[in-house]
Amino acid sequence: MALTFHKLHPLFGVEIGGVDLTGPVDPVAFGEIRAAFEEHSVVLLRGQRIDDAQQIAFSQMFGPLETTVSTNPAGGTPFARQSNLDIQSGDVIPPDDRRMLYQKANFFWHTDSSFKKVPALCSLLSARLCPPEGGDTEFASLRVAWAALPDDMKGKIETLVAEHSLAYSRDLVDPGVMSAAQRAEIPPVKQRLVRVNPINGRKALYVSSHASHIVGWPVAEGRKLLDELTRHATQPAFCFAHRWREGDLVIWDNRAVLHRATPYDSVKYKRLMQRTTVAGDAPTVAQ
Repeated sequence: MALTFHKLHPLFGVEIGGVDLTGPVDPVAFGEIRAAFEEHSVVLLRGQRIDDAQQIAFSQMFGPLETTVSTNPAGGTPFARQSNLDIQSGDVIPPDDRRMLYQKANFFWHTDSSFKKVPALCSLLSARLCPPEGGDTEFASLRVAWAALPDDMKGKIETLVAEHSLAYSRDLVDPGVMSAAQRAEIPPVKQRLVRVNPINGRKALYVSSHASHIVGWPVAEGRKLLDELTRHATQPAFCFAHRWREGDLVIWDNRAVLHRATPYDSVKYKRLMQRTTVAGDAPTVAQ
């Protein structure tokens, strides 16, 4: 069956039909999916009622998977669990529980694993249980944002490096949400502020709530610039919101888009999203 392609937004994102991930994926079809990923940055596959093993098998076609850090309830596995359900009992987790406080940082615009020396290539998020309202995911194109910058700003930032830290973004929610051991597990790393796609040569800003400051700049001045660039990148014309349905699988390019979660009633409704993350191939800058 031939694949079908429909734009999600005039500037980026595509929905692909004619895919069934419950069995082996034809290499030719995967080649089309991978090309669409490189071109459109966000790919939606609907009706994919897959299990964990099937999600891993498809994700590994993009490359080796990351192991999730210990701060996530699924830490030490290939999955980053985004859920209000206890991983053992299946009961709803109280909203004041540390695990739910930790997830509040997902409401900030970010790119996955920019706090690792080798940042992620892409994330694949599978909707297993969805609330009937709320819980959307918003995406912003960092390529479009780069292209729209004035030339003088492009020249100012193209060689800059920012420091990224998971602890920095979590501290914005609650300085006590990460333990000392968890902080030591993931020390701050440096990332280029502008990245180039190796396939098509397109440039993108590389900002995130994990980015704490610009290396070599006064902290306040660097944070002001990062905030300015994030506001620019997340203006409404550069964004769209995905309303989840159970069975959706969304793949996004962590080199080229920001994303953020939106709230839902976590006491009234159950939600379970399973994310696999494909590792990148190299640091963006020497550490």
